[in-house]
Amino acid sequence: MASAGDPTPAGGPGSAEKLSPSAVNRILMEVLAHFGRAMVVFYPVYLTGYLGLSISWVLLCLVMATWWKKNRQRKDARFGTAIEFVDNETHVINKELLGGLQMATWVHFKDVEKVDWVNKVLDQAWPFFGMYMEKLLKENIQPAVRLSNPALRMFSFTKVHFGHKPLRITGIQAYTHEVDQREVVLDMNVSYDGDVDIDTVVKPPVTAGVKGLKLEGMLRVILEPLIGEAPLVGGVTFFFIRRPTLQINWTGMTNFLDSPAFSSLSEETIVDIIASLMVLPNRMCIPLIDQVKVDQMRFPLPRGVVRVHLLEARDLVAKDTYMLGLVKGKSDPYATLRVGNSHFKSETIKENLNPTWNEMFEFVVHEAPGQELELEVFDEDTDKDDRLGVYNLDFGQVKKEKEMDQWFPLEGVENGEVHLRLQWFSLGTDLSLLSESADGSACAMLAVYLDNASNLPKDQSEFTDNQKHGKHSKEARLTRRTPDPNSFVEFSVDKEVQKSKVVFASKDPVWEEGFTFFVHNVKTQQLSLQVKEPEKKTPLGVLNLPLTRLLHTAEMSLDQRFVLERSGANSQIKLKATLRVLTKDMPPPKIIPSPPPQVNQQNAQANQGGVASASAAASSAPGVSNNSNPAAKASSSNQAADSPRVPNEDYFAHRRGSTANEAVRPPPTPSNMRRYDSHSLLSENSISSSRFDISDGASYPEALRTHQGSFGEIHLTVRYASLRNKLIVLVNACRNLFPCSESGTDSYVRLYFLPDQTWRHRKTTHVKRKTVNPVFNDKFEFDVPLPEAQTRKLDVSVKNNKMFHTRKRKDIGMVLIDLSQIDLVKGTTEWYELSLPGLKRPS
Repeated sequence: MASAGDPTPAGGPGSAEKLSPSAVNRILMEVLAHFGRAMVVFYPVYLTGYLGLSISWVLLCLVMATWWKKNRQRKDARFGTAIEFVDNETHVINKELLGGLQMATWVHFKDVEKVDWVNKVLDQAWPFFGMYMEKLLKENIQPAVRLSNPALRMFSFTKVHFGHKPLRITGIQAYTHEVDQREVVLDMNVSYDGDVDIDTVVKPPVTAGVKGLKLEGMLRVILEPLIGEAPLVGGVTFFFIRRPTLQINWTGMTNFLDSPAFSSLSEETIVDIIASLMVLPNRMCIPLIDQVKVDQMRFPLPRGVVRVHLLEARDLVAKDTYMLGLVKGKSDPYATLRVGNSHFKSETIKENLNPTWNEMFEFVVHEAPGQELELEVFDEDTDKDDRLGVYNLDFGQVKKEKEMDQWFPLEGVENGEVHLRLQWFSLGTDLSLLSESADGSACAMLAVYLDNASNLPKDQSEFTDNQKHGKHSKEARLTRRTPDPNSFVEFSVDKEVQKSKVVFASKDPVWEEGFTFFVHNVKTQQLSLQVKEPEKKTPLGVLNLPLTRLLHTAEMSLDQRFVLERSGANSQIKLKATLRVLTKDMPPPKIIPSPPPQVNQQNAQANQGGVASASAAASSAPGVSNNSNPAAKASSSNQAADSPRVPNEDYFAHRRGSTANEAVRPPPTPSNMRRYDSHSLLSENSISSSRFDISDGASYPEALRTHQGSFGEIHLTVRYASLRNKLIVLVNACRNLFPCSESGTDSYVRLYFLPDQTWRHRKTTHVKRKTVNPVFNDKFEFDVPLPEAQTRKLDVSVKNNKMFHTRKRKDIGMVLIDLSQIDLVKGTTEWYELSLPGLKRPS
């Protein structure tokens, strides 16, 4: 390349002398190939004119050549599709099942059960459910709507019919072993595509209605506590873990809401109403016995808090275009994060496909596993924002890992990743762990359960008059009687404000709602409460509760009635306030594997003593025999199956400069077994082509047999999902792989869950081409109980995909993981060094 002060371009005459002979040969071959192709095309045309033949022969030849080329392309495409299917068989089948067939959940997940009997019960009971809903709408909802606004005093339901299509449950999953012994948790995949027909009169002659409704979501049902007397269950709690999807077909005057401009707005508003009732942290509760406390059922303490650091993204899709789409620009990305009803939006980064945000968000987690972080990345536009990808992360995984810092691939787009750092905080009562943070993060969490109020004044004038003595009897009787107030409660902790629902026409309103606030300084902050009327500024009562008051109570909780200030003489409000300290849970310790010190000592002795001492030690050591004796080889192989040993000492001896063919075998250690133990390659009977005999090392390519450095490393995550009874293996990435060509390596990873070694049990990732640092991010699951998984081994091999047409070995490196040395419940994520046990190197 030309220097900055040299005007000669890199490809000009000034740089021709820097070209290597191989580059010159390659350029000459390309020129000759272009010339040859030109001759092949133009010479028949010249020959046709020279011989005086018709132009039809030229056209016929062009047609035949075009047909041959197209046929060849279709043939290559079929072969490519077949090869890609073989390499990514599991991924392709799962994608087709999910996208094309749209099967029920119980088809995809074995732990989700098909419940046809429940659907039959719903089918039979659906007409009676319609009768119940008609009564509910006309006797409860209709009066509430009339009281909500003076313009709706004539509102009424004229027709309520829930159709003939009942609600369907496409799958149900029961949790019994993973939860408390006194509860049962059910996750139901609910789908409703009904012919509902509801007509209303808003104000004659204005009508409105709904004709058709589609609702889908996951409903969690909790049966707790289980008791020893009828009805065996103390109460039922149900809620949506995530916001459901909704589609509505409007009729009457609301038919304009079906237009594209209003449909998403109206459906989003109704989903918000559903979320305020039945999406976490809101729950619907039905107590079945009197001893059950409704506040504990409706608003139990959260499981914990997750702090999400939105760091950056990379390789985002460019959505902005110029010149009618001919020129591609960049994107203006921003991210939205949603957990239940909590929703945040990041800053917009202008014209950047690799944005950096470095923003922090905090979320209260009520159910883990269950609740998910819903991350969406958008390109900000003046008309409609384009989606750049989504990713959903179950907080159960964060709770297990305690801390996660990794790149997550965006789904629904060709490319793009987002970098997140997540931390799990448990809720405790240890005041010694309470410390304010300087970076603006919370140090505690305040949970408030709003129950009810009593004797609220009808308006501001009532408690103003009560403060004046002697103005009760005569003037009060002569004034016009006012209705009971419509009231809601507004909570605030500094700048964070949350509001309850509105209770209409009641002096003793009942809310039964829960709220959570993040606390940054317990000593200075307080909970402020105001009881208000809609569209009126003057409150019906106020209450200020310093948070320091909670520090000196039992369990840092207050559950009582509080007297309202600036309110009626007997106005009170009942609530429960609980303070919890955010306690950072440390992640489980990761065992860093390292080779035993005996290896270094023995290799040093081998270097000093030479070949003779190494051979003598090898012949005298138990379990090590001469390779020239077949019987000895068999006994050595059998002994290797009984006791673990290090099979790749030849490789480490050569790496350390030893000239010995065999080194003394050291006693194994657990860390040594995890990285280098591959004795099953000798002892396991295998029919797979990916397994090999140690005496067959000569079949490796010459480049591998002469390589004196490392073969690379592989990054794996191994954990056991107790809720699903599955062993999960995440193949994250590889680094510093052996380069099989000048452009890199076309690599993929093959897994066997020993002793299963047949083709049916073979797991492979997709192929990453022309790189020595591939990133796979592929997940594999094995159905196996935890006790059995702790006794088995995982055989992992990194292979070169371009060797399928040769008889050489495809292995680049291998590692055998002994799962008995890993805490599978906590899981592990680490780098493993690749090796080739039994590789014969030239002496």
